[in-house]
Amino acid sequence: MPRIFRILPEEGVLHLLTRGNNRQQIFKDDVDYKVYLKFLKVYKQENNIVIYHHCLMPNHVHSIVAINPKSTLSRFMKQLNLAYFQYFGKRYNYCGHLWQGRFKSLIISKDEYLIACGRYIELNPVKARLVKEPKNYGWSSYNFYAYGIKDNITTHNPVYFDWGKAEVIRQNNYRKNTGKDTAKINFNARFLGPNEFIRKMEKKFRVSNIKMYRGRPRKVKK
Repeated sequence: MPRIFRILPEEGVLHLLTRGNNRQQIFKDDVDYKVYLKFLKVYKQENNIVIYHHCLMPNHVHSIVAINPKSTLSRFMKQLNLAYFQYFGKRYNYCGHLWQGRFKSLIISKDEYLIACGRYIELNPVKARLVKEPKNYGWSSYNFYAYGIKDNITTHNPVYFDWGKAEVIRQNNYRKNTGKDTAKINFNARFLGPNEFIRKMEKKFRVSNIKMYRGRPRKVKK
């Protein structure tokens, strides 16, 4: 089966998804998560990548990143996945493929869709019944936004600053609105955003969206 054409713009915001091969477990304990985050910090700096949101699940990794003309996204993902593969293989005496093919990417518009997508991936541990509340999961960016806990990985999503004039108000709004307006996000699409954004991307890259979701999430009440 031929590969689906992947679009990597020179500049923009993308959701990235990397899965373990055959959806196998890639993080077995806290040490594994910490090592991956250490690599993430190093290689994002080397490749001029900004991390807005992330969530490490037992068998896959979500991240929302911002890139610019100086960013080297493909190199970043190659270095990150290879470094963790080498670590994993040495620790567990593992041979074979660790990652399932190439990483998947989705271009996101810089509006409420961006923060909705971030909140969506941070809810993954709750949906998978790993924890009852997202604040109880230590391997995502949720507590960075909801409680101001710094992690040396995450940079504030610019849309977050529209949620209140003071940090305490923004954090409260983030907590109150987590789980809202995220159910219809479609990660099988190429583009995520309002209709105008999707049409613009389709025209620019000369490719149609896949199973595109049209409609705008409701804006948070401030």
